[in-house]
Amino acid sequence: MTEEQRHFFRVGLLLLGGILGLIGLILFFSGTRFGRQALAESYFSESVQGLEVGARVSYRGVAIGRVTQIGLARAEYGLKRPFDLQEPASRLVVVRYSINITRVGGQPDPENAVKLGLRARLASQGLTGLTYIELDFYDPQQFPPHSVPWKPKSYYIPSVPSTIAQVQDAIQTFLGNLAEVDIVGLSKELEEVLGDIRVTLEKGDLHTTLLQASETLKTVQTELLRADLPTLSKELQASAESVRGFAQGPQTKVILAKTAEATSRLSVAVERLPGLIAALSRAAQRADASAADLEQELAPTLRDIRAAAENLRDTSEMLRQSPGQVLFGAPPPRRPGQP
Repeated sequence: MTEEQRHFFRVGLLLLGGILGLIGLILFFSGTRFGRQALAESYFSESVQGLEVGARVSYRGVAIGRVTQIGLARAEYGLKRPFDLQEPASRLVVVRYSINITRVGGQPDPENAVKLGLRARLASQGLTGLTYIELDFYDPQQFPPHSVPWKPKSYYIPSVPSTIAQVQDAIQTFLGNLAEVDIVGLSKELEEVLGDIRVTLEKGDLHTTLLQASETLKTVQTELLRADLPTLSKELQASAESVRGFAQGPQTKVILAKTAEATSRLSVAVERLPGLIAALSRAAQRADASAADLEQELAPTLRDIRAAAENLRDTSEMLRQSPGQVLFGAPPPRRPGQP
């Protein structure tokens, strides 16, 4: 191989290396990085100005893919069937993007995720104004999927309005409601209300109330001037000083000391009171036991005394009726009418 051929060979290798490096850079910045990719698409009913092919696709701030295609739904799915411009689906914008499966952590399940509320929205990146696609979960009842008359070519992830679009819709709704308000009628009613308030302030009950309040304030001011508040405050100050001197005097200290001593004695007596009550309770129990024993011992003696009293009563009755029988043993005299 000649020197010239070697030179051309080196140039060819250099060009080939440059082309391969350029392809690698394109693949690197396009987000593929030779990894497994899952294609998905979303439909937007708002302007996608600022969104370019190669823009970032992120999930809660983490980059997981890149935008691969941006087009109109009429151009993508309207070639085989006529599209009606009155149909909302014909005015949608189709955005396709690739999702790096390795960044997601495995093969995604878009259908189940969409049922749980996975949605795509347009977001703006800081001060640069670059637009990208942000994936996140929202309330599926508040943001239901778009109903489209075609079968998507990739995984379908519904979209939600961006923050700017929501603000614009809110402003338009507010302006629409404001346009329906009868401002002229409201201004007339407001003027009438202000007129009624003015009349009330000048001639109504409120005017009378304000006059009475003003007179009351004047009366109060006059009475305060008559009350000689400086002298009254000096008297109150002197009274307070007298009370303070009495509280700090020796007699008060003696009274407080005796009160403290009496309180301490009372506390000691209160501490001894439970023991005294217990002793009295034991003495009462002993007295009850002694009374029971005495009652048991006196019962036979009382029975004997009762029997002796009965015998003595019989003897006295016998002496009263026939005293001779007791002394001589003779029978008692006969009573009249006895045999």
